[in-house]
Amino acid sequence: MTTPHNPRLPLQAVLFDMDGTLVDTEHLWWEAVEAVAGRPLTEADQPDVLGRPVEHTAHWLADTTGRSAHDLAAGLHREFADRVRAGIVPRPGALALLDALAARGVPTALVTASPRAVADVVIEALGAHRFAHSVTADDTPRTKPEPDPYLAACRALGVEPAACVAVEDTVTGVASAEAAGCAVLAVPSLAPIGTAPGRTVRDSLAGVTVEELSGMAGPALTVLSWNLWLGGAKVDDHRAKQIKVILDSGADVVGLQETAGTAAQELAEALGWHHHRAGENLGVISRHPITARFGDPDVGFYGATGVRVQAAPGRAVDVWTAHLHYTPYGPYESAFDGLPAAELIAHEEVRLAQMREALERIENASEEGVPVILTGDFNCPSHLDRPEVAWPVTKAAEDAGLTDSYRQAHPVPAAAPGHTWSPIHPVHEDGSGRPEPQDRIDYVLHRGLTVRGARTVVTGDPRPWPDVAENEWPSDHAAVLASFAFPVS
Repeated sequence: MTTPHNPRLPLQAVLFDMDGTLVDTEHLWWEAVEAVAGRPLTEADQPDVLGRPVEHTAHWLADTTGRSAHDLAAGLHREFADRVRAGIVPRPGALALLDALAARGVPTALVTASPRAVADVVIEALGAHRFAHSVTADDTPRTKPEPDPYLAACRALGVEPAACVAVEDTVTGVASAEAAGCAVLAVPSLAPIGTAPGRTVRDSLAGVTVEELSGMAGPALTVLSWNLWLGGAKVDDHRAKQIKVILDSGADVVGLQETAGTAAQELAEALGWHHHRAGENLGVISRHPITARFGDPDVGFYGATGVRVQAAPGRAVDVWTAHLHYTPYGPYESAFDGLPAAELIAHEEVRLAQMREALERIENASEEGVPVILTGDFNCPSHLDRPEVAWPVTKAAEDAGLTDSYRQAHPVPAAAPGHTWSPIHPVHEDGSGRPEPQDRIDYVLHRGLTVRGARTVVTGDPRPWPDVAENEWPSDHAAVLASFAFPVS
């Protein structure tokens, strides 16, 4: 089976938010909420009103008014729909941009947190022929700020998130699009939006061209780091489930650990991709050609290996995968044994030596102008997450010039902990009933690229160990997915 890969980079599709972006309805929604709330809204209310689905705002109002969330939601639907039907005003430049994209053969989709009933009214008013697809709050289990709506739109259009531009007007919508890995054109309506890597901020859609959007979209590369958990053998039909995860993620390259020897080759053959296998534990698979291989091909269970990937004409990148020793495990020593910072750091000696060896190999293989990505299961926390302990393994990588993509995309650990260990271990395996320390121990680091977005990946609702055989998610780790833009030539 060969996976589809559309070479029409840099721009494969443009995904439009609705309210406040294409049509001037943010003020209508604001007025509807005020009418149902029975009071004027203030700036302090914006986080619970702008860019939020009806249900969120209804529950927020229920908490403050004591009224039924169900009744409030019905009232919000009614008040907003009445205002929408009374007159929709397209935002400046919206229709011209939609028509310009159509003329250039670039598909568009509507991606909104509004319900289907409201979205269909707007689509009809704007012209249904202008949209290849639409995703509403009714179409995904989670809506904005989660990535689900944009990922659903990309799947429906058969495009890669990294090759798409999302057009948004709220912080909530921007967070959703960036979490999905899309480049973002932000056109703020009521609340300001700051600039960030992979994000362009404009005052209006008036004058925005297809060429500008194309420049925002690429070139790009999406990379997944995944510990397969002894090849995945603990879960029934694991290979098919692994393939589905990779396809659904939109990854271009996957750094693998715990491959059980054959997983990299088998996955690559099933996907129609290229692969590199090193030892019995490490591998890299890539939809793009692999032009060089680095490191010891007979590396042991722990260590690192790398490849050079030709992501596009004139665009090469070195992608490495590393697996570091699992014991002694710092989060256990911290949570269960209460060891102080100095001892925790001292016990990282084995992993630190392995990381330094990997960094030396990376440096020896590097060429000027070729970006570097290091994926891996490091089996240790990050110094960026736990400042009370200067965890030396991730610090060594940082000192070597590698940046943590997840923490770059989500700089506040409390707001986005990004735990990867473990979706199937809520309690410790020793039978004591102690909560399992949840931590971020899997990484996608980079040098020489721009982060567009990063997120953890777990599918389904994994049952806890040992009842894992039927899990949709075939691993004991969450994966990490990061989307990158190459430097502009």
